[in-house]
Amino acid sequence: MNNYETLFILRPTLTDEEQSSNIAKIKDTLLNENAEILATDEIGMRRLAYPIDKYERGVYVILYFKAVGSIISEFERKLKFNEDVIKFFTIKYTNKRESEHFNKLVANANKSIEKNEVPEKIETTAKEEKTEA
Repeated sequence: MNNYETLFILRPTLTDEEQSSNIAKIKDTLLNENAEILATDEIGMRRLAYPIDKYERGVYVILYFKAVGSIISEFERKLKFNEDVIKFFTIKYTNKRESEHFNKLVANANKSIEKNEVPEKIETTAKEEKTEA
């Protein structure tokens, strides 16, 4: 199995629910092909370097995964047919040096996910509880 990184850009007009469902569909496509998703880095809304399909902004998402090379062409074909994906590209990490860099990217993506987790509900004091009632 090889290490891959796929960056795709979703249309900026999608709602949060539509973005989440599109990301889930794309992940399911990989999982159905027996790929192992290592990390997902949802970067968010960014300005594009140049307009694509009249959009000047897009929602950037990076998937880090391990897969057999034969599934990449089918995966990219499905991305082409997804109307909500306006641009994508896949990078293959092959040699030892590239694999080390890939592992660092995965670790950084997992750290950023941990930092963005919603903290558990903080206990309120008696004074705050009275004002809520």
